[in-house]
Amino acid sequence: VADAYRATFGDRAAVVIGDERTMAVAGDAVLAGLKAGGVELVEPYVFPGDPELYAKYENIETLRDALRDVDAVPVAVGSGTLNDIVKRAAGELGREYLVVCTAASMDGYTAFGSSIAVDGFKQTLTCPAPAVCVADWTVMAAAPQVMTASGYGDLLGKVPAGADWIIADALGAEAIDDYVWGLVQGPLRASLSKPESLASGDVPATGELAEGLVMSGLAMQAHQSSRPASGAEHQFSHLWEMEGHGVDIKPRRLSHGFKVAVGSVAIAALYERLFERDLTGLDVDAAVAAYPDAAAMEARSRAAHQPHLVEEVVVQTMAKHLTPEQLRERLGLVKSLWPELKPKLQAQLIPAAELQRMLRAVGAPAHPYDIALTWAEFKATYQRAQMIRKRYTVLDLLLELNLLDELVAELFAPGGFWAEQE
Repeated sequence: VADAYRATFGDRAAVVIGDERTMAVAGDAVLAGLKAGGVELVEPYVFPGDPELYAKYENIETLRDALRDVDAVPVAVGSGTLNDIVKRAAGELGREYLVVCTAASMDGYTAFGSSIAVDGFKQTLTCPAPAVCVADWTVMAAAPQVMTASGYGDLLGKVPAGADWIIADALGAEAIDDYVWGLVQGPLRASLSKPESLASGDVPATGELAEGLVMSGLAMQAHQSSRPASGAEHQFSHLWEMEGHGVDIKPRRLSHGFKVAVGSVAIAALYERLFERDLTGLDVDAAVAAYPDAAAMEARSRAAHQPHLVEEVVVQTMAKHLTPEQLRERLGLVKSLWPELKPKLQAQLIPAAELQRMLRAVGAPAHPYDIALTWAEFKATYQRAQMIRKRYTVLDLLLELNLLDELVAELFAPGGFWAEQE
């Protein structure tokens, strides 16, 4: 840490930031290493360890105000939440910072933004990525296994997220950047290939997982967007987070990666139902007639969400609403492209049942009951998650095709993927 710090920041003073847990795990060693390396230190800023630190904007304001008059480079020691708080606080102060990763628990270490709850609405706030990221595999492998499993769930979400980006690219909603695509998808299968070893705390396997997570963050940094690493599976997770699901689960709050894990299985199962349909025979006129007009779309969004989310949900929903002419053009494109688009999507995806096996092997949730969701809540998420982000995903495609409700019903009907597991 000291060598990396001095190579980047020279003789500038450092302020180490952690919470009581991360300071015990690595923060005290970081302080000692920086001191031994000749780095000037100011008094560390340590968040309380109880209650568990949450990525809400109020914590950013608290840290920003504490650092405002401290002439030092922030050194974050921790995982997702702490890194996101330090990243945004440093960004608001116009300062670079260094992060020391303590767990392979998520992909946001090297990302350009922070995932923060503002007035209860979880969103990605723009801020620069860290200037330096140090990840010690031994420290990460020794983290609570639940954190490694959470990182695995977060990384596994890049599989369906990639399929969503393929659709968005093909239909002209958002083009794929080949360089950024390679950063995420290149190491992805290798990083996900050893769930059993990760469950046992294997250090090399943890290193592979960490590489996948770090590269995913770098891809988001390069793209200045979470698009390379986030699709409909993350919309499931974000919806549950914004509604407070999992906050009261003990001994620790339900992690982002665990919710993404279940969302990934849900979206993979939905894709499998889609592949049963021959979209070359789509009745475009019927689909256009069934698509809600602007007033109906807004009313649908307002009726489906909690009061504190409604206004922002409406903004996100209406940003991707199509006129009948636009919809007709898009559906014609879907019909013509489906013979080549379908095999691309199938090659990108992993079957939902196999995703469940991988998640269970690493110790992550693979079923809505694993994260204390009721069956009705989970089923409704398929429709409600589509509304919360303007990002184009398979949920939007199915809504435009007038197939979303129908395919979801099939998943839960006798013989459907979820009905078999209820």
